[in-house]
Amino acid sequence: MLEFLDSYAWIFWLGLILLFVVIEMLTLEFTFLMIAIGSLGGLIAGAFGAPWYVQVVVAAILSLLLILTLRPPLLKLLKRGGDPAKSNVDALLGLEGLVIDQVTGSAGHVKLSNGDTWTARVSPHTERRDLQRGERVLVTAIDGATALVVPAAVPLTETPTKEAP
Repeated sequence: MLEFLDSYAWIFWLGLILLFVVIEMLTLEFTFLMIAIGSLGGLIAGAFGAPWYVQVVVAAILSLLLILTLRPPLLKLLKRGGDPAKSNVDALLGLEGLVIDQVTGSAGHVKLSNGDTWTARVSPHTERRDLQRGERVLVTAIDGATALVVPAAVPLTETPTKEAP
């Protein structure tokens, strides 16, 4: 049986490399790519006549070294080119809008410059006053499904943040 392993280990390594490359193409996280390269190291060790158990050790050590040293910088490079455009709540912070229903400390509606209509409240970071229909406002935070706004002419006392509901 051990003779069989020594003779045909290269087929085992080729099968593992293929399997790990296919899994990597589905996950795209570089873990299985590093294991595939480690398996290639086991295949090369076998080509130089190393016994099967040495091939396994070489593959395991090489895979572990690659996962710990090469994978983190590759992931960082991959994320560097991400889309810089803001989305979701971050895209709403700092948007201007127009009051369509009087906005008080508890209720109101505004139409934002992106075309969305939101329920709104006057932000607690500004002096408490009602905002009248037609007045320009600035979104400072989002609280659940409610935009917290200040009059557009009033400077902010804090940087816009996402507030918890």
